[in-house]
Amino acid sequence: MAVESFSYDNRIVRNFAIATAVWGAVGMLVGLLAALQLFLPELNFGIGHTTFSRIRPVHTNGVIFAFVGNGIFMGVYYSLQRLCKARMYSDTLSAINFWGWQLIILAAVLTLTSGYTTGKEYAELEWPIDIAIAIVWIVFGWNMIGTIMRRRERHMYVAIWFYIATFVTVTVLHVVNSIELPVTFLKSYPVYAGVQDALVQWWYGHNAVAFFLTTPYLGLMYYFLPKAANRPVFSYRLSIVHFWSLIFIYIWAGPHHLLYSSLPDWAQSLGMVFSLMLIAPSWGGMLNGLLTLRGAWDKVRDDPVLKFMVVAVTAYGMATFEGPMLSIKSVNAISHFTDWTIAHVHVGALGWNGFLTFGILYWLIPKLYRTQLFSRKLAEYHFWIGFLGILLYAVPLYFAGITQSLMWKQFTADGVLQYGNFLETVLQIVPMYVTRAVGGGLYLIGVLLMAYNLRMTVKQGSLLQNEEAQAPALVDLTHEEEGHPYRHRWLERKPVQFTILSLIAILIGGIIEFVPTFLVKSNIPTIASVRPYTPLELEGRDIYVAEGCYNCHSQMVRPFRSETERYGEYSKAGEYVYDHPFQWGSKRTGPDLHRVGGKYPDAWHYNHMIDPTSTSYGSLMPPFPWLATDMIDVRVIPSKIRVMQQLGVPYPEGYDADAIDDLNRQAETIAEGIVTALRSQDPDITVDRHAKIVALIAYLQRLGTDIKAQSAAQAGM
Repeated sequence: MAVESFSYDNRIVRNFAIATAVWGAVGMLVGLLAALQLFLPELNFGIGHTTFSRIRPVHTNGVIFAFVGNGIFMGVYYSLQRLCKARMYSDTLSAINFWGWQLIILAAVLTLTSGYTTGKEYAELEWPIDIAIAIVWIVFGWNMIGTIMRRRERHMYVAIWFYIATFVTVTVLHVVNSIELPVTFLKSYPVYAGVQDALVQWWYGHNAVAFFLTTPYLGLMYYFLPKAANRPVFSYRLSIVHFWSLIFIYIWAGPHHLLYSSLPDWAQSLGMVFSLMLIAPSWGGMLNGLLTLRGAWDKVRDDPVLKFMVVAVTAYGMATFEGPMLSIKSVNAISHFTDWTIAHVHVGALGWNGFLTFGILYWLIPKLYRTQLFSRKLAEYHFWIGFLGILLYAVPLYFAGITQSLMWKQFTADGVLQYGNFLETVLQIVPMYVTRAVGGGLYLIGVLLMAYNLRMTVKQGSLLQNEEAQAPALVDLTHEEEGHPYRHRWLERKPVQFTILSLIAILIGGIIEFVPTFLVKSNIPTIASVRPYTPLELEGRDIYVAEGCYNCHSQMVRPFRSETERYGEYSKAGEYVYDHPFQWGSKRTGPDLHRVGGKYPDAWHYNHMIDPTSTSYGSLMPPFPWLATDMIDVRVIPSKIRVMQQLGVPYPEGYDADAIDDLNRQAETIAEGIVTALRSQDPDITVDRHAKIVALIAYLQRLGTDIKAQSAAQAGM
């Protein structure tokens, strides 16, 4: 049999490895700054760009797409070449993938800190960047599938199955969730509204966790853990069952992020049931990973690489047990909107993604540079500092989450809320926030130690850019030889058929959840009194989104006595039919705002945003003084109205021509009212009618009031 010579491209792996370490440190540093601002809001330095609400998505995008994203590419580009016994399909595509992804990350940092956001968690980037993401991701998939197609190894190893499922599903998720109509170069509205938008967003958001933070990392685990332990994977059959059941079930679970919300009950129940079922395939993967170490546990004691990997797989098991538990409605009633969710997410991110990435880097870099790790002792220090950091991060937040929820729900013997002032529940958990920041700081120190260790390792070696290899050519089989008694063995030889079946497996759940929610009107009952936003309110809503207010405030009053007592009537699906995008939030650092309209005078909101402590003593909300000096651009108002009309919002025909006049009239009334109310406190006060704060106040005063108008009409008032 003819043996062919070829080479592996190690340079692209090296490039992604550097990007992984650099972006990891940056993303975690931003996360630490955000954590500190939760109890020291002045650390935004009075600048909008560095305020919690804007840097929080920079942190999440930085860690997910920059750190983990580059880690995925690093691991895939290294392992795929070896598993296929082939160089990557195209060096040019590899370079486009690398530089395109880094430019996207830079664009994300610049736009998010400047307030350009779609306001949808983990998908905040505006439409030009979304298009760039789609192009670069397709380039990655093209390169990957091309490499698989010209492989010299007949069977596709289990890691490749996960890579294929990742590519297919992320493509579908990104495209479906990112459909939006542009208004300007950096402003768009999603085509979905309210409940439908929430369903699509959390179908995407949950499965971004599943197919960006989980399946590619399972593929990396299946390659790098056996390599590091020098043991074969524990069970081939378990791999098959685990893979197909995981990708089929995961896609259904998104609605568990919307329990007790205005999403139809049947969709909530579907999400809960499939989330519970996820325990089986998730733990199948965890057990397959840990049992791969059978007979090699003595190595774990001495090898920092295996230490990181064992903790990573264990953290994966913990997170995938806790996730289904949190999807049980009675548990979710306690955990949702609290820091419990933040703790849960970070067990997965810091433990599973972080530690597996560190283990791979410590294993990979010495091999690429043909040398030994500079210091095993530093790697050991990194492990223990990072491990302690995870504990100090997560454990206090579990206490914080439970404390918050119990305080929100506590009634006195007289039947009134014991902690009626939401601020009391925030100040109670400040010590937990401080401890969390210490844990995050330790974790970051560990990463910096790793960066130094790897840098010194690189300096003492030299990169093997093109690693020579040889393998027999893959010859065509006869029809008889193509058959195999085990059907899956046959499928492992067929990348096209494998890809199509993976696509079908992940489409079923989404279609069954989406179609009834979009086509059956009874799922979203309309409310006659709910009207489109005025032009000024629409502009104010855009400012609310741009400032990232949804990162701290929810707009979803759940049907609990504790919430209706605190906020008012619970939220209805029909109230959100003109909300592009939905703004239900996922965490309450501040109170829910859905019924805030009319609760306070305009002047109260003005003072609250200029100096929150002037209206709420001890408030930890950062001030937003730039809202009083930054002006709205009224020239884009007609375009916004036209786009809203295209999306089905019933503004009258030709209303775009009158919108600016309406905006000016409403803005003038609010601005004059604020000046009149506050003149006694500040004789020199002036409020420009086009100041952003005026528009934001108009929006806040509208929130949740439409349904009150209906109640008043029904009462004959």
